[in-house]
Amino acid sequence: MRRPVALIALTALAVTGCGDSGTPTAGPSTVPSSSIPTTAEPSVPPTTATESPTASTSAPPPSSKPTTANCVDQKLKALTLREQAAQLIMTGINADGMSDAQQAVVQQQKSGSVFLIGSSGSLSHTRTAMAAVTSAATVKGIRPLIAADQEGGQIQRLKGPGFDRIPAATVQGTWSSSKLTAQAQEWGSQLKQAGVTVDLAPVADVVPSLLKSSNAPIGQLDREYGNTPAEASRGVRAFVQGMRNAGVATSVKHFPGLGRVRGNTDFSAGVVDDVTVRGDADLRPFAEGIKAGTSMVMISTVTYTKIDPKNRAVFSPTVIQGMVRGDLGWRGVVITDDVGAAAEVASVPAGERATRFVAAGGDIVINAKAGLTATMVTALVDKAEEDESFAAQLTSSVRRVLILKQDHGLVTCG
Repeated sequence: MRRPVALIALTALAVTGCGDSGTPTAGPSTVPSSSIPTTAEPSVPPTTATESPTASTSAPPPSSKPTTANCVDQKLKALTLREQAAQLIMTGINADGMSDAQQAVVQQQKSGSVFLIGSSGSLSHTRTAMAAVTSAATVKGIRPLIAADQEGGQIQRLKGPGFDRIPAATVQGTWSSSKLTAQAQEWGSQLKQAGVTVDLAPVADVVPSLLKSSNAPIGQLDREYGNTPAEASRGVRAFVQGMRNAGVATSVKHFPGLGRVRGNTDFSAGVVDDVTVRGDADLRPFAEGIKAGTSMVMISTVTYTKIDPKNRAVFSPTVIQGMVRGDLGWRGVVITDDVGAAAEVASVPAGERATRFVAAGGDIVINAKAGLTATMVTALVDKAEEDESFAAQLTSSVRRVLILKQDHGLVTCG
């Protein structure tokens, strides 16, 4: 178990929301090292015991089930390169069930994950629809992650009969931690019953009060838990813990934060944050989400000029390898904000969106346009075949995804 390397201040889609603002903001600061998580291993549902890939060299008793490491190794060897690459693509499908075109993509490409767009029907209808998704995407005993944006307020995909209407994060943030954890566990239980295994939440972005009205992706939609790192951290911790109690994976988003921008990257291009720095106090909620047991860290598509002025965050080794995997010590899955339909990345060829993210250290690519899935998979395969270093990165990414799936009972070994 590796501890965080650097001392960091702890400080998406309508599919997730994502510029410089002329409104004054509080300057960046740092926070005490005591707030840094002491562990950053991938989370495991509380009732599931797993071993890390190098946790033990002793062989299990003949009658025991395969360890996570053995199971993952087994599956990696069984998958073709194209099947491995497909494990890194999260394809957008209709929340009320796949269209014929979407089903063809999921079944032919064997998308490793899907996420739900639009609105759903009832819980029972969703469960039936998700069973069809699982059937179409399963490959060699590996089932897909099925994800939804189930934050609350204006960002709630599943809201038919059987699903509670979830209040906005600004309301959730006024509750006690125990109440929010209990409520999140109930919401997670509903997702689990519907066959949804991932909630692409919570929002860990801090929106300064002076920027709320001008912050299109978060503040204007009431998606933040608070206006300070401490307030946001409390909500993030409680939400993650509740979902984890229900056995549902979560993704803290949108690192390194959308609270200081104006534009929403789903609809605007050239969105820039020229305030946030490496070691910023506003990064604390992400670290607290990791400490609470989140399953993934989502990276924004914004450019942070004081961190890496040459690359959007999703394509930045400084952000992903330096800050997420280095400063925060995160060893689990890193996922993009949407790079399929989002306006912010429209100028980047679809295949490059996938290869540049994986090359920067990321794992799962969210792609709202199902029709781009084959292009992205092919680009990953072609790059791996011509570049041994990239091929090794791809294998590492697939391993992290399979470990996450194994933790959530989505891999059958034998």
